[in-house]
Amino acid sequence: MASFKIKGGNPLSGEITPQGAKNEALQIICATLLTPEKITITNIPDILDVNKLIDLLKYLGVELIKKGKGEFSFQAGELNTNLMKSREYKSKASDLRGSVMVIGPLLARYGEAFTPKPGGDKIGRRRLDTHFFGFTKLGAEIKTDTTGRFYSVKSNGLKGSYIHLDEASVTGTANIIMASAMAEGTTTIYNAACEPYIQQLCKMLNKMGANISGIGSNLLTIKGVEYLGGTEHNILPDMIEIGSFIGLAAMTESEITIKNVSYENLGLIPFSFKRLGIQLECRNDDIFIPKQKKYQIETFMDGSIMTISDAIWPGLTPDLLSVLLVVATQARGSVLIHQKMFESRLFFVDKLIDMGAQIILCDPHRATVIGINKKYKLRGTTMSSPDIRAGVALLIAALSAKGKSIIHNIDQIDRGYENIDERLNKIGADIKRLS
Repeated sequence: MASFKIKGGNPLSGEITPQGAKNEALQIICATLLTPEKITITNIPDILDVNKLIDLLKYLGVELIKKGKGEFSFQAGELNTNLMKSREYKSKASDLRGSVMVIGPLLARYGEAFTPKPGGDKIGRRRLDTHFFGFTKLGAEIKTDTTGRFYSVKSNGLKGSYIHLDEASVTGTANIIMASAMAEGTTTIYNAACEPYIQQLCKMLNKMGANISGIGSNLLTIKGVEYLGGTEHNILPDMIEIGSFIGLAAMTESEITIKNVSYENLGLIPFSFKRLGIQLECRNDDIFIPKQKKYQIETFMDGSIMTISDAIWPGLTPDLLSVLLVVATQARGSVLIHQKMFESRLFFVDKLIDMGAQIILCDPHRATVIGINKKYKLRGTTMSSPDIRAGVALLIAALSAKGKSIIHNIDQIDRGYENIDERLNKIGADIKRLS
């Protein structure tokens, strides 16, 4: 298991370009299973989760050609869904949460799919009920084996339906959209997730010949078509990485320009950092963060403590709360971080407390951060990355800290951030990768 050795306290300077969006890439790559024709995708991030999914599709028989950095063509000719019952497939798929999104397209195209219970971050319950609820509404039958950890999904022909989701699950919405694209009749999905990732998926499917309306809203209407063809698609820059770079600049008192951010797709992310007192400026499609020695957390109009919480889009993405929490530790003022969606995502704060942060973990969902106003730096320590987002938050803390830090289990960081050590070292960081 690899580790990072970080020498903290170095100010960073220069330009950095975000990778392609991880969450979009996982959906878009799964959507290539909907057609036997060639699909070319650009700006694919070179990260563990995406590479594992690509390997999974190759195992099923998808032909892949790497055409350049981040550019692949996918052609899913005749696939053998029985391979999904093999021990090798079960091993590969159970190691990747995104593997669940192959069900929708294969169900639409072949009438059956199989999946083990998928893996991913250990950040609390992440149930599959929304996915399977949608499939059953379309006419599929769900069965489990005796262990309750391997599922078969079969249909004699999907039929459009009115589906009111119990939660606005991003992956659940994506899976149901892909299953509905070739279902007979019209499908209406209410309380659908509407993140830019979902919008991008819908736009790509429409270019392939699908008939999806309501894109960008939580009410999608999908008129099923008989066939989907090939297309080309470019993945958006990763909004989570962009937010991480904003937080890193503030914590390390650095002047950084983040290039080509697709600002109109960032939603509340810039506003949320501004609430912590961080200065940033949109220049064309770049974000410029000036060097800032101190920053002050806003209060509400009545003077009460600021609360920053996650919400379904267009609310603040939960994937950035770990970074916002770390940034608040060095601010002036206090803030309540409320992580509503996952009950285990704030447990990494004990590592920040060891580094000298003043944080009260109220319960699994809420933490109060008392900013120390940079009166003293966090101190370096040895820690382990529990998940992707907490891992990069700890990396930001270590880069701002006094002394050296070691972060173990950095495979978790590599799952979501492409060559993060090399890219940050180019703008002044001191990170060494240890085998």
